[in-house]
Amino acid sequence: MRLVVIAAIFSVLVSYVAIDSDGSGGGETPMKFKLNSHSFSDGGNIPKKYTCDAEDVSPELHWTDPPSAAKSFALIVDDPDAPSRTWVHWVLFDLPGDTHALPEATGKRASLPNGAQQGTNDFGKAGYGGPCPPPGKPHRYFFKLYALDSRLSLKGSATKFELEKAMQGHILGRGELTGQYGR
Repeated sequence: MRLVVIAAIFSVLVSYVAIDSDGSGGGETPMKFKLNSHSFSDGGNIPKKYTCDAEDVSPELHWTDPPSAAKSFALIVDDPDAPSRTWVHWVLFDLPGDTHALPEATGKRASLPNGAQQGTNDFGKAGYGGPCPPPGKPHRYFFKLYALDSRLSLKGSATKFELEKAMQGHILGRGELTGQYGR
């Protein structure tokens, strides 16, 4: 009997971790697709232009081979190397499903002309806030693009936490690009 109870608890925990780690909600792993940039290479240094030390504009991003059923995309950019906690640099969602790129200097408006919404970053502002680490070892910046099966009903001021919660069960695929920047 104990073995059956332990197996049942283990099964529930495994299901919870699958939902929590990929957001697909069904325990399935989302399809991977390519996220790239002409501004910097994957794993490479993010040029100063895209940081708080210069123009602080968003880099160009483009992606290939996302799931054909994608109705929208969502983007989260964060820095897990920040001193106190993971720092959120960009929250963007409801990017139309037929979009395959974001231009450089997307802007800092809450609403974009194509209907996409930019949420609130940890600088307390809408749009992109570039790398701004303290002096020392370079930090890593993760650009995570999610292909979703629907548009999300979120306020434009949504945070990363609110976006991740709304995406659960709707993620079809994911692309990731990593850059680094240090002072």
